[in-house]
Amino acid sequence: MPGYSNPVLFDMLNSIDGIEEDADVAFVLTTNRADLLEPALAARPGRVDLAMEIPLPDSAGRHRLIDLYGSGLELRLDDPDRVVDRTAGVTASFIKELLRKAALIAAESEPGDDRIRVTDAHVTQALDELLDEESALTRVLLGGRGDADGSRPGVGWLRPEG
Repeated sequence: MPGYSNPVLFDMLNSIDGIEEDADVAFVLTTNRADLLEPALAARPGRVDLAMEIPLPDSAGRHRLIDLYGSGLELRLDDPDRVVDRTAGVTASFIKELLRKAALIAAESEPGDDRIRVTDAHVTQALDELLDEESALTRVLLGGRGDADGSRPGVGWLRPEG
């Protein structure tokens, strides 16, 4: 992989090499950046017995993720479909970060309140911030690719409408 170095990945691969062949050990690796991981694994065949791609969540999946990650919050969304529509093509990690960020915004907007109430306004603000050009690295780390202006595929479609 010319020009690419990931010491953590290579340390992990070297550790796998040190395990005896008859050892009963299973490694489960997950990544939002298979495009970077795959060449490293392909360069060292025989290490991975099974690779699976889990597709990005569809609309119903994103609804369930919002329910899952919002379960500890007082989530008051008048229009959850709008959030689901604006998050088409994102990973579960993105949804989790979206709701975490929305909860922080809600907590800051109501200091001293015992219960954090997350509304459409909080989620919209969090989504706008995650999609801002300054958050490009965060989007990549959460499994998205591309620029907020849509010049590279993957995330531009998340921008608020017109």
